[in-house]
Amino acid sequence: FKSGEWLKYKISYSGWLKAGEATMTLTNDTLDNRQFYHVVAIGKTVGPINWFFKVNDRYESYFDKTTLVPYKFIRNIDEGGHTKDIEIKFDQDNHKAYIHNKKHKKKSVVDTKPNIQDMVSTFYYLRNSINLSSLKPGDEIKLDMSFDGENYGFKLKYLGQEFIDTEFGKVNTLKFRPYVMAGRVFKEEESLTLWVSNDKNKIPLRIKADLAIGSLRADLDAFKGLKHQFNII
Repeated sequence: FKSGEWLKYKISYSGWLKAGEATMTLTNDTLDNRQFYHVVAIGKTVGPINWFFKVNDRYESYFDKTTLVPYKFIRNIDEGGHTKDIEIKFDQDNHKAYIHNKKHKKKSVVDTKPNIQDMVSTFYYLRNSINLSSLKPGDEIKLDMSFDGENYGFKLKYLGQEFIDTEFGKVNTLKFRPYVMAGRVFKEEESLTLWVSNDKNKIPLRIKADLAIGSLRADLDAFKGLKHQFNII
């Protein structure tokens, strides 16, 4: 990837109801006199679903251009009236996370794992680190992720290659199974499926989630600023 990349997704509920849209914008930025990649990810509901459950989420991540580990993470969300406004700064050298809960006006410090990732930087780190030459169906990719100041072991299982039809034509993809926490939202740990372009970009083309009630699907709807040619069959 490179600065200037922009991805837009359309989100549908249970395969037919237009539910929302999301964008991810990657730029170069300066913070505390250091150069970083800066990602702004915005997700919101659209149409009739706004009448009973409105979502307006904004996530930001500043991560190192070489190591791809995060320096600062912002989570500002409003999901059906449930709000959070959290800012986290990571000290990767000393394995600390400095958390500022702006909504509740609280600050805290927690220990982190080495090379901890946040929810957004994980997306870019994995795109840059997947080694296709040694990847076989059934292989698992693991890393440590920080979620609201708590450490989680994130796991991604490779399922193999698959051709899918997209807005842009048929595309060869890599299919993955991210493991999630089963419970209130997801049916089970294996409720999420991810299709990534099998080219040098490795951009997510489709994400499908089986929920406790119904399902959600996100499909790439528009893009610009890709570093490499997007291979369409």
